[in-house]
Amino acid sequence: MNLLNSLQNTTTTFEEPYRHWLVEKPITTDMVAEVAATPIPDGRRVHDGTRAADNGGGGVDGKLRCYVTTENCDEFPEMHRLINELLDPGTVMHFEHILGRDLSDAYLRLEVIADRVGFWLKPHKDIKEKLMSMLVYVNVCGEPENLGTDIYDGDLNVAKTIPYRNNVGYLFAPSDDTWHGMEKGKEIQQERRSILINYVTFETCWKVPDARAQRKAA
Repeated sequence: MNLLNSLQNTTTTFEEPYRHWLVEKPITTDMVAEVAATPIPDGRRVHDGTRAADNGGGGVDGKLRCYVTTENCDEFPEMHRLINELLDPGTVMHFEHILGRDLSDAYLRLEVIADRVGFWLKPHKDIKEKLMSMLVYVNVCGEPENLGTDIYDGDLNVAKTIPYRNNVGYLFAPSDDTWHGMEKGKEIQQERRSILINYVTFETCWKVPDARAQRKAA
């Protein structure tokens, strides 16, 4: 259980400008290699400040990512192992503890992302259906550390930038003040690759087990 071990032993909590956590080496080297090698299609990218090009872009960029589902998980054995860890009752309970949220009715969504030259992300808050957002950076190309997530204060001033370091995870519990994005003008040399992990309230193909009920039954 590499993920749970990292969560338990390498997590650092930060309170400003909102509570968030950094985790060192949350995934294995084999998982990093698989993410780095995951084929992400190239194509027209709108670069409108949203990841899915929904701000007048018709969702074009939303097709340029890879969701790991029950239909394709055999193609991604390492990501499937990570999904199993994310669904493990021990991991779920640990996330519930640090997030202060009940995940017993949640679902899991995992996607591999490759943001490419010209990408930026305007300050935004995640949709209310997200109970946890976690971004694990996969920087095997030697991209600059300033390509990490920018997080903002209530006036939308950049409060800090999470360093874009290989195999570092950044997570938070989305709420009314969790503004984040990536400032326009940063230079991606090749690609800004990462795994986006969300526990959500809407249905996906990965149902989170009720960890507390399983513990009581045991």
